[in-house]
Amino acid sequence: MSDSTQASPTITDARQLVEYLAAGCKPKENWRIGTEHEKFGFTLADRAPLPYEGENGIGVLLGRLADRYDWQPETENGNIIALKRAGCSITLEPGGQFELSGDLLENLHETCNEVNSHLAEVRSIAEPMGLGFLGLGFHPTARREDIPWMPKDRYKIMRAHMPRVGTLGLDMMTRTCTVQVNLDFSSEQDMADKFRASLALQPIATALFANSPFLEGKPSGYLSYRSHIWTDTDSQRTGQLPFVFEPGFGFERYAEWMLDVPMYFVRREGRYIDAAGQSFRDFMAGKLPALPGEYPTMADWEDHLTTAFPEVRLKKFLEMRGADGGPWKRLCALPALWVGALYDSTSLDGCLELVKDWSSEDLHRLRGDVLRDGLKARIGGRSERELAADMLSLAHTGLAGRRRLNAAGDDETGFLQPLHRIVKTGLTPAEALLERYDSEWNGNLDPLFIEQAYY
Repeated sequence: MSDSTQASPTITDARQLVEYLAAGCKPKENWRIGTEHEKFGFTLADRAPLPYEGENGIGVLLGRLADRYDWQPETENGNIIALKRAGCSITLEPGGQFELSGDLLENLHETCNEVNSHLAEVRSIAEPMGLGFLGLGFHPTARREDIPWMPKDRYKIMRAHMPRVGTLGLDMMTRTCTVQVNLDFSSEQDMADKFRASLALQPIATALFANSPFLEGKPSGYLSYRSHIWTDTDSQRTGQLPFVFEPGFGFERYAEWMLDVPMYFVRREGRYIDAAGQSFRDFMAGKLPALPGEYPTMADWEDHLTTAFPEVRLKKFLEMRGADGGPWKRLCALPALWVGALYDSTSLDGCLELVKDWSSEDLHRLRGDVLRDGLKARIGGRSERELAADMLSLAHTGLAGRRRLNAAGDDETGFLQPLHRIVKTGLTPAEALLERYDSEWNGNLDPLFIEQAYY
């Protein structure tokens, strides 16, 4: 995220906002895959969340990663809050969730190598410190008050604002983890087709990756409690976006929606200025209460785009945001699912055909049902399990058609295998965890920190 300074061009016309999004259009040969995943840190001795401070805290962990593996640290108020290297970054979510934002890569073999290298680096530093990392969508045992906050000014503003607009926003910030993939488009129509298909099918990804059934040590009643959190975080910046399915949807319509998403902050000279709840439209008129008489820059618009949290988010690319975080073996399955479904024109057409008769009301109901029912949820007379099988078939066809082979001659379809197994059994990852909780774990979640950990 670039610093919002006066060196960035000033916005003088709303068309600039649209042109910024349209600048993401790329020819197909330049399409890339950007994968991001978050994980919870914990102490091996007592499973406690990690503070930033202290000799075994996240600050020291970041510093040692930078020293040993040639990461460039970024600081705020004297604290390391991110690491940069080539096209990658390691950043901190509000509750210390450790996020890798990967490079823009050509194929899924490169994605999996990147994930493996990252986890190996983190383990080499964390294990001697007595630290581990957990792949789950929602923290299974910690209460909200147990989670230390990271020393980032942006989060101070959000922390104060969240309780004004929902009851679960602070839980979203501190106790959730996700895996997502960022994908390209070639034109406005291609963007709209991919947006519609992926937004409608996002509940299938939520079911396939549902991996957050516990709340403070007990079953929550949800298979994806992380996804439930989003239903009461901030209705003005989350959800299903019905306008995406309306005729004529494109860059301008998304920009119009973003203008109505309330702001969080403005950055000037390295400082975060609280603009929570204020209007970007007023900012464009020079009437922002936080900065009266000032006008926004394109960097401000870039920042503002990061403060909306729909199931699919548009920047200069599309972000798939519906999946829970999970263990290593499923991290590459999420980009495989969406690359296969969206990067092949035949598969994309098949996805659009699959969802063409679903209404906004159907999708809203499905989004609520899937949080509890997983692959048993239904839409249009069919179960999510049946639809997931169809989507996986389309994704498999798309990946096979890409013919991206590794040194052993394998294509990318193997990365879908964890999802094929889930559809075959009909059990989401969350249901598998609940079965173990009720049987061999005997209601004790300590084994979860081994089963889902990145050891």
